[in-house]
Amino acid sequence: MRVRGDYFLKSLQDGRNVWLGGVRIEALPQHSAFKGTLETIRHLFNMLDDPDKREIVGYQVPGKEAYAHSSFLVPYSAEQLSQRSKSFAYWSQETHGMMSRLSDYARSLVTGWYAAREQIGRFAPDFESKITAYYELARDNDLFLTTAIIDPQIDRSSGLEDSRIAERFLHVVKETSEGIVIRGAKMIATGAPYTHDFVVFSFLNFKADESKHAHVLIVPANSPGLHIVCRESFADNREQSHILSSRYEEMDAVLFFEDVFVPWERVLLHGDSEKVLKLRGNKTANSLAFHQNIVRYVAKLEFVTGIAFAVTEAIGATSFLHVQEKLGELLNQIDVMKALVIASETQAKPDETGVWIPELSYIDTARSIGTKFYPRAIEILQQVGGGGFVQAPSGVEDFYGPISKLMHLYFEGASVSAEKKVQLFKLAWDLIGSPLGARHELYERFYAGDPVRAYANQYLGSNKERLTDPIWKLLKEASKRGASFV
Repeated sequence: MRVRGDYFLKSLQDGRNVWLGGVRIEALPQHSAFKGTLETIRHLFNMLDDPDKREIVGYQVPGKEAYAHSSFLVPYSAEQLSQRSKSFAYWSQETHGMMSRLSDYARSLVTGWYAAREQIGRFAPDFESKITAYYELARDNDLFLTTAIIDPQIDRSSGLEDSRIAERFLHVVKETSEGIVIRGAKMIATGAPYTHDFVVFSFLNFKADESKHAHVLIVPANSPGLHIVCRESFADNREQSHILSSRYEEMDAVLFFEDVFVPWERVLLHGDSEKVLKLRGNKTANSLAFHQNIVRYVAKLEFVTGIAFAVTEAIGATSFLHVQEKLGELLNQIDVMKALVIASETQAKPDETGVWIPELSYIDTARSIGTKFYPRAIEILQQVGGGGFVQAPSGVEDFYGPISKLMHLYFEGASVSAEKKVQLFKLAWDLIGSPLGARHELYERFYAGDPVRAYANQYLGSNKERLTDPIWKLLKEASKRGASFV
């Protein structure tokens, strides 16, 4: 029997073009920029082979002895939706919410499309057979998936009518009987170096004459002509001082498609802007995928709050009213996000095909306020720890050197030893002051897209009459009563 985590690491030796610092990386699992993260993923994948954990993170595929991750589970009951939620929560708790693209999001997107295949097939006749074949392939082979959906930032003041922009946005340059050839770039693909396949589409609403840019594709990471160009690595293998950076550096990348061939079976939609827009807005897929987002978010807020509590206890600041207020605010954040998760699940209902989907309105609200919650949580952590974060020594080695006695004397905390206090502040600094920490704050602000547009879309898509009708009714009644007194 194969060990899934080890098999996953071996599967990355497939000829993919991963670039870091101008060098093509030959052995990802051994490279310092990826080693810690891949070890974390290996550990998570192995849970499906652990009899004590596989029922938590996975489910037994009907008609098979094998288990698959629950992101592939199509929920036809409240219990199955809960199984998906528990699976997301377990992986998120294992990684403290610090890894947002552990494949369960993109897998859920594919699962949602598969679940809605008959509905989508009404306007895309070949879609049902293609998504069924791919869903089963991904499920049965533990494929790691991520998305690549953002177009490159070149000149935001220009559109596709500018040939400079059009030629660099991903587009079809050739069609053959076997498939299509695409050229252009995509950003920002989180987890790109170690994904098996990219789910590729665009957030833009293309016009009819921009059809060569309108597509939904599944592209193998080792496709000839595909270059995965990584940003600077934030991994730091000094685990004693950088616990988070040594384990949870997901890595983001820009993808260069230089005449990449995509076979027709991986071309889910192509050449029709309206159909691509309808697929992108599919409620079943979006509800299942975005549900994972907010379950993970709870784990991350709990992690930040736990660090803030530990820091204030370590320095004896828990009795101050202004500190208590800030810590109470963090608890409110957790409860609000948990409540939205619970509401989305308890108000779930089956769609027209019987798939049990969480209520998307609560998920949208959670994703919107999350863009404000996380930066505020980090700000509170900074405030309660203050200057202590920049007073921590360069490493714990000083506790065993010539000045060991002084280290223990002057770094001692109110409730913990000097060594534990320094370790705690190092952990907190990795979250608020390291390159990895800065990346996470940026990520949580924008991972769900433009937060301003997200709020605006909630307004535009709302049932406004439900709120305004009682106002006009009250005014009408008041007018009638006023007239009777004249």
